[in-house]
Formats: sequence, C-alpha cells, structure tokens
Amino acid sequence: MGKTYKQIQFNAKLPYTIKKDKNWYISSCPILDVYSQGKTKEEAKKNLTEALSLFFISCFERGTLDKVMKDCGFISGKVESKAPKIKSENLLNIPIPFQWDKSKKIECRV
Repeated sequence: MGKTYKQIQFNAKLPYTIKKDKNWYISSCPILDVYSQGKTKEEAKKNLTEALSLFFISCFERGTLDKVMKDCGFISGKVESKAPKIKSENLLNIPIPFQWDKSKKIECRV
C-alpha cells in the first residue's frame, strides 16, 4: 500500500523592513534575525519570504523550532489587547508547508 499525502499549510505573519543599499535592496525580519536581498523591492520581499519559509522548515526538521522561537522572545498564549498593533502593510505572510502521511495511524499527543 503506497503512501497517501495530504498538503497542510500554516502561515505566519511577520514584520519586515526593506532598505536600499547602493544597488541592492536589503530585506530583513529583525525578530528572527533573517535577511535577504534583491535588485528590486519586490524581489527582496519575495526572497525574504522564501528565506523565512525555509527557516521555519529547517528548524522544524531539526527539532529546534520551539527553542528558536523562545530564544527570539516568542511566547505562547492569548494575544493581549494592549499589545502594539503592527500595520498590515508591514507584515509578510510566510507559508510554512507540510505534508501529512495519511497512511500512518498514530495518535496526536498535542
């Protein structure tokens, strides 16, 4: 019996900045210390989105995502209403794709 995969995707909305440095645009997500670049603002933003997606996938595969997020100052829990709002135009929507092997019958212990 072959493996049957189901595509699942999480999304993270993260603040970012883009600054011009000579002939390049430098994009960054300071809260995760991830940087990229591009010849245009759009390319820098696209490259940062890809870098952040790969960052999350790499951390997950190595089993370090929880530690990395905590080390970067993230905490779990309810969002406080007093937390400062970030303008939506300053947020990147980062896709974090996963595949689930439907043929494995294991209990989720979340």
